[in-house]
Amino acid sequence: MTRIGIVGYGNLARGVECAITQNPDMELAVVFTRRNPASLTIHTPNVPVASMDDILSWKDKVDVLILCGGSATDLPTMTPALSKDFHVIDSFDTHANIPAHFAEVDAVAKESGHMAMISMGWDPGLFSVNRLYASAILPEGKDYTFWGKGVSQGHSDAVRRIPGVLDARQYTIPVPEALERVRKGENPELTTREKHTRYCFVVAEEGADKAAIEQAIKTMPNYFADYDTTVEFITAEEMEQNHSGLPHGGSVIRSGVTGWDKECLQTIEYTLSLDSNPQFTASVLVACARALTRMKDRGCTGCYTIFDIAPADLSPLGRDELLAHML
Repeated sequence: MTRIGIVGYGNLARGVECAITQNPDMELAVVFTRRNPASLTIHTPNVPVASMDDILSWKDKVDVLILCGGSATDLPTMTPALSKDFHVIDSFDTHANIPAHFAEVDAVAKESGHMAMISMGWDPGLFSVNRLYASAILPEGKDYTFWGKGVSQGHSDAVRRIPGVLDARQYTIPVPEALERVRKGENPELTTREKHTRYCFVVAEEGADKAAIEQAIKTMPNYFADYDTTVEFITAEEMEQNHSGLPHGGSVIRSGVTGWDKECLQTIEYTLSLDSNPQFTASVLVACARALTRMKDRGCTGCYTIFDIAPADLSPLGRDELLAHML
């Protein structure tokens, strides 16, 4: 039985809590919060809520920490810091900064003898694996990744951290013409701006400088600067009524050619349609906790990504069952 500690208690953490109940080899040991623990009520009965200030007292009571902070400001410091004392998993999703995040976490985890898994989820995560498989199978081709239409948790969180913002939802929307051209095998050269648009619904504080907020969103590097972005200010009531859900999804497509004369067009597509982005991401994180436990038991230390995990380590099934029913 793998004892899980959850760090944070937002949408992703609540998804992790739910996913644990669907995995009989996992149990929730504790939820850590920066809030007053007495103010937090979780779903799982008889599981304590503890302060982040007391986290080191749980070193021998938790097998894996699943870190549910945001990629903008939480995980860059939280993951390496907690890797000193725990085996950890995060869903860091700022693609441009993954190499630097990996290097920092890897150094800390190796020195302390712990294991860390970073950037687990569906992109980065499952989509990353499919890009790798497809590019290896069709070396003469091009990769395309389309996200949405759906709510990006990381982008929404980044907007909420702008001064003057009370709440925000950011929708990522594929450009239909671009998606159609790729599926036809045209292999077009597409810029970031030509593949997606972004639409932000923002609830601003009373008296906030909305022009400054809009400018901060549209110029934010790694999140919005390279996209056509629309910002619409709405009321808290409109947000609750129209944007309370967290759907998402997308497709990874590789179009390539095979044959002596490159006469055969081959297309690989992997698609997700998600009713709840955080609950799905949470389910990936919990499966990764199983893989981490198995790899740790084999003596692995340092930082790992989805590329390093053997598929069998993710599954609760044994080798014989996998061969009989999955292969």
